[in-house]
Amino acid sequence: MDLFLDLDPSTGRRQGIEQAVRAAIRDGRLVPGSVLPSSRALAADLGVARGTVVDAYAQLAVEGYLATRPGGRTVVASPARVPPPPAVRSHR
Repeated sequence: MDLFLDLDPSTGRRQGIEQAVRAAIRDGRLVPGSVLPSSRALAADLGVARGTVVDAYAQLAVEGYLATRPGGRTVVASPARVPPPPAVRSHR
């Protein structure tokens, strides 16, 4: 699977991957059950260290966006586990 990530150059690499994957999940480009590229493949595609991708995937799993298994595929979590987008506060 090709994973197009719109990385923000103003953030660090790991944080950029995290933000891009979150955005892809929230806007429906990545749906529950979608298989993400292996950490090796994504690292090679992005030109970053594999550990950067592993750390980003781990953080997104902690937040409930991804489901991971050691030695297994990383997938987008079911809708029940994906947190809602942050609320926008209006200042009145």
